[in-house]
This record gives sequence, C-alpha cells and structure tokens, in this order.
Amino acid sequence: MGSKETLCRTRTILCFLLLFCVSCKCSASEFEITQVASLGVDASSHLARKIPDTLFGIFFEEINHAGAGGIWAELVSNRGFEAGGPHTPSNIEPWSIIGDDSSIFVGTDRTSCFRRNKVALRMEVLCDNCPAVGVGIYNPGFWGMNIEDGKTYNLVMHAKSPEMIEMTVSLTSSDGLRVLASAAIRVPGGSNWIKLDQKLVAQGTDRTSRLQITAKTKGVVWLDQVSLMPSDTYKGHGFRTELISMLLDLKPRFLRFPGGCFVEGSWLRNAFRWRDSIGPWEERPGHYGDVWNYWTDDGLGYYEFLQLSEDLGAAPVWVFNNGISHHDEVDTTAIAPFVKDILDSLEFARGSAESTWGSVRAAMGHPEPFPVKYVAIGNEDCGKENYRGNYLKFYNAIREAYPDIQMISNCDGSSGPLDHPADLYDFHVYTGSRALFSMKNTFDNTSRSGPKAFVSEYAVTGNDAGRGSLLASLAEAAFLTGLEKNSDVVHMASYAPLFINDNDRTLVINRGLLFLQHFACSC
Repeated sequence: MGSKETLCRTRTILCFLLLFCVSCKCSASEFEITQVASLGVDASSHLARKIPDTLFGIFFEEINHAGAGGIWAELVSNRGFEAGGPHTPSNIEPWSIIGDDSSIFVGTDRTSCFRRNKVALRMEVLCDNCPAVGVGIYNPGFWGMNIEDGKTYNLVMHAKSPEMIEMTVSLTSSDGLRVLASAAIRVPGGSNWIKLDQKLVAQGTDRTSRLQITAKTKGVVWLDQVSLMPSDTYKGHGFRTELISMLLDLKPRFLRFPGGCFVEGSWLRNAFRWRDSIGPWEERPGHYGDVWNYWTDDGLGYYEFLQLSEDLGAAPVWVFNNGISHHDEVDTTAIAPFVKDILDSLEFARGSAESTWGSVRAAMGHPEPFPVKYVAIGNEDCGKENYRGNYLKFYNAIREAYPDIQMISNCDGSSGPLDHPADLYDFHVYTGSRALFSMKNTFDNTSRSGPKAFVSEYAVTGNDAGRGSLLASLAEAAFLTGLEKNSDVVHMASYAPLFINDNDRTLVINRGLLFLQHFACSC
C-alpha cells in the first residue's frame, strides 16, 4: 500500500474516533480527567496490499420502491393500467374516480393498441350538467407527486374516442382544490388511438400532488399509457437528477443490478425478464415483483441500468436469473432456453449495431456497445438443487462466446475451495453490529489463489439498525477495514440496499454508513 492508501486509512481511523467522541458528547477536558488512550498504526511495507480500483461500488435493487417511486423519475403509478392483471374488469389502483356513479363510469377492457399490454381504461362521462371542475380520474403517484414551482413536467398519454371530446389535464393538491398546472387537450373522434403530448409548468409547490384527467361533457374516451416525467431528468435518461448527484459523489467503480431477490422472484413467472424491459416504454408489459410485493412498469429496465452504469462511469455487473426462484426451479436438462436468453442479453449489451440484438440497442439510441465484463449467475442460489448444474451450463456457454467476461458464483469460497470454476464468488452478510464487528477478520485466512471475493451485499440489520446509528455505522466501517486489509482476495464490495423510499421500509437496515463509506471512497 502506498503513502496515499496509508494516509487514507489513517484519516478513516481518525474519523471513526472523532465520530465516537461526538456521540459520547465528550470534550478535550473530559479526556484529560478520565484517561489517555494510545493508538498504534503498523504501516509496515510487508503488511501492505494494493487496494484494487474495483473495490468500492454500488448495488441497486428494485426494493423499498428504490426505482419505481425512487430513482426513476416517472410520477404516475400504474401508468398502463396493467397492475390489476390481464383479466378485465380489473383493479386500477392507485387511480381513483372524480365524481360519483351517476356522473361517470370507469372500467377496464382489452382494447389497447399495444400488443404486449392490452388493458386500457374506458371512461364514460354520464352527466349533462357536470360539475364546474369536471369528472374523471386522478393518480396520486407514489405517495404523492412532488411538484415544484417553475418546473416543467412532460405529460404523454394515449387516447381514442368515437366522438370528439375535450378534456383537462391538471396537477393539483392531494384534495384537488389547488391547481398547480392545467391544460386543455382535445381527442378527435375516430377509431384510432392517438398519442398526446402536453407540457405542464407548475405555478406552485406541493409534495403530495396528483395528476387529474377530467371532462365536462357527455362522451366516452379510452386512455392508456399515461406518463408524467419532470423535464430535467439526468442527461435526459429518466433518472432523478438529485439522486444521481448523490451516486456520483460516491464515485462507484461498478454498478450491480437489478437485484437481489428481485432477479429471482418468489416464483419464476414473476422474475425480472430483460426482454420485457427494453424497447419503447409504452410496449413494456411491466411485472409484479412478488418478493417485495409491488408492481413495476419496467420503465427502468435493462437498457436503463446499462445507461446508468455509463453515466456513473461504473462497470456494469449484470445479475441474471439462472432458472431458479425462491419456490421453483428449472431442471438442468431443460435450462438451454434460459442460457440462450442470457446470451441474447449479452449481445444486446455488447453486440455490434448490425447484430440481431445489438441493432435493438442501437435503435434505442446507443449504437456503441456497453462494456459488460461482469455477470453474476443467479443470486443466493448456491443451496438450490439445480444450481451447480445450471451454473455450469451458463458458465460454459458464456465463456465460449465472451472469454473476457468475469463470472460470479453464488457459492461462498471464503473458507474453502469451490467445486466449480468461477472468476469471483458472492459473499452476503446481514447481521447485527456486534457480529459484523467480529467479521472484520473473515478473509484473513482465505486462500490467496483461486477466485476473488465479491462482497456484494452487506449491512447491519435488526434492532440495532433502525434509521441509522453510529454503532451500526462503525460496525460496517470496521468490516470494511477487514476487506481493505484483505484486498488481494476481496475484489469488489457494495452496500445493500442502495435506496429506501421512506414510505416502504420493507427491509430495514442501517443508513448511517453512507458518510463513512463516502469518506473511504474519496481517498
């Protein structure tokens, strides 16, 4: 370890001591009255190990509404009316009705113009003398839409009506009484769907706003794929600028995505499917994430994660499903279609603009390949019956097609050799502060030959995590010093989860580490 790394470690230790001092509300005079502590730092060259450039990165999982209602800037929840399932009539939650059953009738049918998501909303205005505010529907977004004064919001919606109908689109307060932005739109009569674009400029701020679509005259209109996005997303790529700025400050060297258990699903039918998450957003069917129990429209999809990696200057780490979920799995004898699917995903990312799947990427606006050099074959599946057999099928096919790709096994190799080939192995730990403190020496006796460790998920959890505490942060930081000390065998590390929407704290972990981790990464 060079002088820069030594200085970094010294600064980190001093930072820990300073924070500990602050937490105890101690002063210099109190130190003099009580006792004098000595701290010894052995910076001998024979103990030095070069920290790899890849060590510190980030892991994003669609959990706790980290994406839908979080980093992804889409403000409409259930924008395609698909969350209630493919059968109609269906639940349109969180959409709600403005008016009563004497003035409006709202239901779903399967008349959409979009091939992969056929459900559309049918709205029939019944009143001759409608209220002055009109009748219709509204969407509160994800626990309210944060509308800010002076900002522009881009509304896109698809509609059709047998007769011309005029409607009003508005951004209002949560009770509909205060109007922040409003515009009149006209749907011409006919049998064809049309795409409507409207810019709304907010004349006020409200963190719990909603989008309203209303009409005042009798008529029938069908609506589908209603999207509202702020105009100032990061580089125009759909991500919330202020949250991306936080990630840029962390200087991540890699981005692991999109999960986690989100990749597996409780059942394979609800696992993340990369093919369904690419192409025009209106055509993406979305899916129900049955591990964390909420619907995602998959506007934040495989392509967007690759784009985010590029925007952050981070190496993409693609975690894919290997035919195994929490409750069902594909036998190795039938895994070939899943292997082909992943080879196609790699061609989408790395293939030339003339290749079958590379041309799809190019059509989405990125003719140059994405440099995917790391893939994780499954997530936390090592103990499953078909994991090793499935793993080898993926490993051999990817190695043949892309010899440079580094493959990550789900099996832990920290205390003994793996029984299958791998470039890296996953290591996950969620535990209490005391236990994580004691794990700082986990990799001291790990073999210095063989695959490297990827500590892709770690955090203090349980009763001592809460909303973040100094004790939990110090435990996580102490664990990190053990990773740095063993950085010849620990190649990569990332905290989990990255974001939590405070309205959905499904997984409660310590959030106090971010400052300390940023301090370590900035050295």
